[in-house]
This record gives sequence, structure tokens and C-alpha cells, in this order.
Amino acid sequence: MINVNDFKTGVSVEIDGDAYVVVDFQHVKPGKGAAFVRTKLRNARTGSVVEQTFNAGVKMPKAHLDRREMEYLYHDGEFYVVMDVENYDQMQLSETQMGDNQKFLKENMHLSVLSYKGNVIGVDLPGNVELEVIDTEPGIKGDTASGGNKPATLETGAVVRVPFFINVGDRIKVNTSTGDYIERCKN
Repeated sequence: MINVNDFKTGVSVEIDGDAYVVVDFQHVKPGKGAAFVRTKLRNARTGSVVEQTFNAGVKMPKAHLDRREMEYLYHDGEFYVVMDVENYDQMQLSETQMGDNQKFLKENMHLSVLSYKGNVIGVDLPGNVELEVIDTEPGIKGDTASGGNKPATLETGAVVRVPFFINVGDRIKVNTSTGDYIERCKN
């Protein structure tokens, strides 16, 4: 059990059978009345953020989230197969468990698999990935970095917006959480 007065960013608690992670918290002691803790909690399974207020001193069950380092091996058409980097055990993850991360998955990529009570609730990719552009309109002479952007298809099938100077065969760095272009990589 954890006291709500001890909340810190990143602490995980169980509410109605679901695991929530504290995103933001504020201890409030009004001049009149009892103190309380105002929080923003992110559901570890769905990713939705909720605001909730607790009376000071309330104890809540702590949610024990297990984060394991895995390596993505391949997609067999139905499941994504990953391997534990410590004991080499393999597991299959469904498209639902992978979420939107599948569009940036590349073989042999390391990722974190988050589970709660033995069930996989989420997958975290590295913050940025390097991917090759396999299809985009050709760049035109005179286009600059600040001149706008165009769609580009990456080796994983994801489509991102890139500057006009990016061409087929270029390797680019992409933010996996937003899907935004970051920079062109040196070959």
C-alpha cells in the first residue's frame, strides 16, 4: 500500500483493477477544510489520462508493473514475436498489444514490454529510430530545409512528413511517439 501523500511522478497504483501511473500531482492544503491530493493518472493499459482527487492520508494498493527488455524478431502474419534478452524466452504479441508501435518496428530492435499481473499491457519502443526512405517524390533543386514538407514511405511501411530535400535511399531519424521527422542521418 502507498499513501497518496507519498505520490511522486512515475509511481504506479491500482484503481478498480487497472494499473495507473502518476503523471502529475499536487498537494493542496486549503485554509479551510481537509488537505487533498490532486493527480493526473495515465492508465498503463490504454494510455488515457484521467484527473482524480484523493483525500490526504488515503492508502492505495501499489501496482507492480514488470518491465522486461526484449528484442523484436519477426512478424508471422498474425503475431509479433519478441525474445527476452536475458533468458532467450520468446513470446508472441498481438496487434492490440503492440498498439501503434508496429509501424516503426524493425527486426532486431530492442524494446520494453510492460506487463501487469502476468498480462502484457504495453510496449515501449526507443524514443527515436533510424529508418530508410523507400518511396517519396524526388527533391527539386533549390528546395531548402525550411521550405515545407512531403510524405515519405519508410522501410517499415510507415508514412511520415519529411522536408523536400529528402530522397529515396536516405536514412532518417523519426520520433516513435509522435511519428515526426527529426533529422537526416549521415550514411
